[in-house]
Amino acid sequence: MIHIEQLIKKAFEAREKAYAPYSDFKVGAALLCKDGSIYGGCNIENASYGVCNCAERTAFFRAVYEGKREFQAIAIVGKSESAEEFDYCAPCGVCRQVMAEFCDPDEFQIILPRSLTDYKVYTLGQILPLCFTGKDMKK
Repeated sequence: MIHIEQLIKKAFEAREKAYAPYSDFKVGAALLCKDGSIYGGCNIENASYGVCNCAERTAFFRAVYEGKREFQAIAIVGKSESAEEFDYCAPCGVCRQVMAEFCDPDEFQIILPRSLTDYKVYTLGQILPLCFTGKDMKK
């Protein structure tokens, strides 16, 4: 089992690859699969903001492309280049919905660090209560 601090470190590393020339807000994510593999992701901006992609979705899409479907946790870090310190960077609603597609809301952990040792941990159910999933499509 990977330590939370190791996952956070991977998120900080992924942030360095972000492409954010418009907002200057770089985000990195590290997605931990249940088999122990980790997929990094960064935000990728575009002059047409609607086609930007968040770090969390980049990590999920990379993992799904590789055949992964079971996930345990994700660490997310982000800040503007002009900010002196990191603050907790929660995922947007679209990313939360992607997480709901693949993750158990009571088990999947979202780790929001300000540093390697200062972080908060939430379950997906805590940050996305009453989420809409494939189960709702079958009602």
